Amino acid sequence: MSTRSSGKGLRSPVVSWAGLLLVSVVAAEVLGRAAGWGALGPGNPEGRRVAVTFDDGPGPQTAELLSVLSRHGARATFFVTEPAAKVHRPELEALRSAGHQLEAHGRWHIHALLLPPWLEWSQVRWHPRAHEAGPHLYRPPYGGHSPWTRLFACLQGRQIVLWDVEGRDWTSGDAGTLAEQALRRVRAGSVILLHDGPAVTPELLDHLLSELAARGLQAVPLNELPPGHIGFRAGIRRLLSSYGR
Repeated sequence: MSTRSSGKGLRSPVVSWAGLLLVSVVAAEVLGRAAGWGALGPGNPEGRRVAVTFDDGPGPQTAELLSVLSRHGARATFFVTEPAAKVHRPELEALRSAGHQLEAHGRWHIHALLLPPWLEWSQVRWHPRAHEAGPHLYRPPYGGHSPWTRLFACLQGRQIVLWDVEGRDWTSGDAGTLAEQALRRVRAGSVILLHDGPAVTPELLDHLLSELAARGLQAVPLNELPPGHIGFRAGIRRLLSSYGR
């Protein structure tokens, strides 16, 4: 009888730690990524501005995106990864020269939950403007959070930025349909998520910028929006949208 009691005592801490880890992971997903509470997101609508943002670059398509942006007199924010920034340094410098905002999308394009804590620390630490004055923004790949993401960002002086409108340029939709879907959600102060890479993105961007101008909305970098912290109500709306409503 005492042996069975001892066995239960040995298993209990393991079960408790596994349960705590599961709760932490679910909280990071629901509160950090899906709801986004406390991260930066849409800004004040009174300025009639919208922030157009791109993840994943720079790359071979960056020049085409720059051409579309220049044609519309628009500036944007590019969240770049370290490998892409190293391989495509001329494109990175072209973004800087054109007056676009450069921010971090991580050292690797890997979801936070797939990185051990010491690698996520390195993921958050890297920034293309690390030696320049801040603020320094960080958008986690996929918007993904681990239980450590917010803490690591805080300790390293990074501000996490999410979005409220997805261009969904990673799907198989055509540019016109994707633009129409995105524009239904766009409001003054919105932060639009696009990607530097999909073949559809330049045409989609052209549609978006034309319609934004028609609505009297100016496309600006995030630092000119500026973004605000996602509060309770905005987080609830984002949460519902994240899970299909």
